[in-house]
Amino acid sequence: MKASQFFISTLKEAPADAEVVSHRLMTRAGMIKKLGAGIYTYMPMGLRVIHKVEAIVREEMARAGAVEITMPVIQPAEYWQETGRFDKMGPELLRIKDRHGRDFVVQPTSEEVVTDLARQELRSHKQLPKNFYQIQTKFRDERRPRFGLMRGREFIMKDAYSFDKDQASAKASYQVMAQAYRRIFDRFGLTYRAVAADSGAIGGDLSEEFQVIAATGEDAIVYCPHSEYAANLEKAEALPPAGPRPAPAEPMATVPTPGKSTCADVAELLGLPLARTVKSLVLATETLTEDGRVQAVQVWLMLLRGDHDMNEVKVGKLAPFAAGYRFATVPEIEEHFGCKPGYLGPIGLAKPVGLVVDREVAVMADWICGANQPDHHIRGVNWGRDLPEPTLVADLRNVVEGDLSPDGAGVLAIERGIEVGHVFYLGTKYSQAMNATFLGEDGRPAPFEMGCYGIGITRLPAAAIEQNHDERGIIWPDALAPFTVVICPINAERSVEVKQSAERLYAELLAAGVDVLLDDRSERPGAMFADWELIGVPHRITIGDRALKEGQVEYQHRRDSASVRWALADVASSLRARMGQ
Repeated sequence: MKASQFFISTLKEAPADAEVVSHRLMTRAGMIKKLGAGIYTYMPMGLRVIHKVEAIVREEMARAGAVEITMPVIQPAEYWQETGRFDKMGPELLRIKDRHGRDFVVQPTSEEVVTDLARQELRSHKQLPKNFYQIQTKFRDERRPRFGLMRGREFIMKDAYSFDKDQASAKASYQVMAQAYRRIFDRFGLTYRAVAADSGAIGGDLSEEFQVIAATGEDAIVYCPHSEYAANLEKAEALPPAGPRPAPAEPMATVPTPGKSTCADVAELLGLPLARTVKSLVLATETLTEDGRVQAVQVWLMLLRGDHDMNEVKVGKLAPFAAGYRFATVPEIEEHFGCKPGYLGPIGLAKPVGLVVDREVAVMADWICGANQPDHHIRGVNWGRDLPEPTLVADLRNVVEGDLSPDGAGVLAIERGIEVGHVFYLGTKYSQAMNATFLGEDGRPAPFEMGCYGIGITRLPAAAIEQNHDERGIIWPDALAPFTVVICPINAERSVEVKQSAERLYAELLAAGVDVLLDDRSERPGAMFADWELIGVPHRITIGDRALKEGQVEYQHRRDSASVRWALADVASSLRARMGQ
């Protein structure tokens, strides 16, 4: 491709609404153009990146035995009504009606449609396993779309769905996909982690997120630097503390803490470590009648160490909260504690509450909590002496750096990541809801065991930029760059030798299969270099009169601080060596 034939539209300034690096740089580099909130046109330069992502995904999906299909963007609501998701999903699911008043949805994902396909086409165990995938436009009506392609409303996604005859086969299909994903992300040339993720209501351990490591990432990734352990913050287990609980060393006493309603403020006032304090969080669970009315409310007190945060996913897995929970209202708190929030604790309650204690709190001695009196706390609280031993002790908290790794290989560290892929074992959630069955070896119908596997095709380039950029612009890995090599002739309009040498090198690299662009726009060198540094082409060959007199050109990688001289005759072989080919 020649620059004069292509469309290059770079900007010196980013739009005011661009909040993150990838949004700013993709807009400035002319890769995306905003049409509406969370809706973008993929410009030629950006589309080349997306096509490269898709090509790698297609190659590895085919290698893993998946078969490509394309399912409709607009889907009849009846399939979503079969699974209940038409009503259960919130406003993120865009619902529309056609001219006849029939309900449709704009797909955010396609479990229902692919399950319907399977129940029509896969009738026997002899046809299994099967994995269907698509690379297709999706729409999620985000309440606040932001960050460009990181959180848009319309996006392109690769979603795959496996169908198996039993759990053992489904788990094998899951592992095939998990390994395919590792090959895909290895080929992208990005630093990433595959982290254990929470499986939600389905349960089980077969769920992994693929996170591109970036300081601006939305997600916290917990990992052990000395092992393969990695999990997202929701999933990571906080191990029980080692050693016995210390014996009480001070009497229990109520102390004034005027205006000090947080654990941090109380610890500072008393001159004690924050880890000596205990925070009180109040939840409520509801018992409903058959018609959905609230029949009874149970209030719960959750006790965590003052420097720890509650993990809502972990709490939701405990039996008392499995059917759902909410934070208690202020009137409910006042009714049970006789006090407004800020000074709550387990001693001197107005009405009984359920008590759930984090593992760390269960082994604390001489701790500090609210006194259920405004402007007062209690210090020197001890289990067994001042309170009955807790009966429900569980892992309630988010892990923190320095916690022991669950695999025993050291301590945990935390870094930020951007989720760009997810593999997930579904079980029979959709097949049972839609009566999607096949004839098993015993001649009886059985529901499909399913898995789903997604990659954010348009989110991935944005994540790559968040990880790979500098003050000059984007730095693409070779596999994702819109062009791998750019040839920049200097003053070609005034030098026949420069122009002809650039044309010959361009033809040579094209013939060698290199994804090369020749910048024949007659731009000034400074403007030309600034464009390609902004766009992020990883390899630049500069051809000028001075170097040509010695049979040389200048080469510079996008990450290099200075150029080096290469013999013109050796450029193709030198490039192959630099690109590791």
